[in-house]
Amino acid sequence: MRTGLDLDRISVGRFLSVDWQSLTFTGERHELSLRLAGPDPAAALALLRVGLAEAEWQLHGHVVADIVIVGDKAHDDGSITVELEALTLTD
Repeated sequence: MRTGLDLDRISVGRFLSVDWQSLTFTGERHELSLRLAGPDPAAALALLRVGLAEAEWQLHGHVVADIVIVGDKAHDDGSITVELEALTLTD
């Protein structure tokens, strides 16, 4: 995992996908909310940020055209919620 956290330290808060198309491509727009917990969620967020847009993603039948972190929020318990948006195109 890009964050360095064990998977039991990452929870999905919200996930939304909607169809997307342009004149030449079809795909989906995605919005994802992740909550990072554990010993150092700030370090995990920093690892997630590094090279995120350039990362190679293996999705059967799709290509990740764009992915960005659009926001993050620290919580009183030390965890951090991260908001991501992505565009995948049909291969």
